[in-house]
Amino acid sequence: MSDANTHAAAPRTVPATSARDETGTGRSIPGLSALRFVPGPLIGLVIICLVFSYLSPYFMTTRNMVNIFSQVSEIGIMAVGAALVIVIGGIDLSVGAVLAVSLMVNAWAYREFGVPFPVSCLAGLGVGALVGFVNGVLSTYGRIQPFVATLATMSACSGIALFITNGAPITGFPDYFTALTSTRLLGVPLETVLMISIYLIAAYWLTFRPAGRALYAVGGNEEVARLSGINTRRVKLGVYVLAGVLAAVAGLVLGSRLDTAHPTAGATDLLSVIAVVVIGGASLAGGSGGMLGTFIGLLIIGVLRNGMALLNVSPNLQPVVIGVAIIVAVMLDRRSSR
Repeated sequence: MSDANTHAAAPRTVPATSARDETGTGRSIPGLSALRFVPGPLIGLVIICLVFSYLSPYFMTTRNMVNIFSQVSEIGIMAVGAALVIVIGGIDLSVGAVLAVSLMVNAWAYREFGVPFPVSCLAGLGVGALVGFVNGVLSTYGRIQPFVATLATMSACSGIALFITNGAPITGFPDYFTALTSTRLLGVPLETVLMISIYLIAAYWLTFRPAGRALYAVGGNEEVARLSGINTRRVKLGVYVLAGVLAAVAGLVLGSRLDTAHPTAGATDLLSVIAVVVIGGASLAGGSGGMLGTFIGLLIIGVLRNGMALLNVSPNLQPVVIGVAIIVAVMLDRRSSR
């Protein structure tokens, strides 16, 4: 065979490292290629911040940034537990009600029975762990759908919170407790430091610890995880207990800030918590999600609320704007994933 025929028969190859752009010119555009690896929610957060920075001169001030983190601290803490539950393929509708009942039990034991406040705080955390344990038992050993199980405990917790004080709020926490949220560490409120610490610990556990990685296995395919030697029931039960404890911690943060325990506290936070996790890229089918995405979703919700308040947007219109932002953020995340 001649050289000419050899060259004619040789297939045309393209270097594996070359990237074709959208313009059809054959040239790669590094900026566009890099954007494919940027999480969609992060792009949405940057756009929202730029818009509010243009519309309000007060938005990008240091004081306002600190306020944003403080305003979403209890939602952020609850979102960590909710994200872990969603990673294993479950759902927890009781987080807001657990916040209320744990805080009410704490205040009730302290004010009505004279229980030392540190002990009453432990009692509130114990209530959160107990409700989480009930959620875990119902959804694993009871084989009840997590949606139904946590809906039932949500209703029960809301009723208990109203019953123990006949719907009346309780005020008068110790001064050192109410001073916690006003205390600053290097200029950052202590409640924000607590929230960020919880996110860092959870992120480390999910990323580098076998017990944390097991959550993705359980959420991805529970039967395969069980056959691989993972005690799936124990994992799911532990995650629900942890979510209940974190909801109780969020109740302590809220009680310290307001110096009041109200039986309906946290009632409107459920949708915000679920929205934070979903915006962060977690799949309700389980097996995906993380603390970085959840934290970005939390900032999106916080920035939207704060920015609309600065612009005097009607409170009746704010949920509409947040709903649109949720849809846009999820669409950007799916496009980035593709």
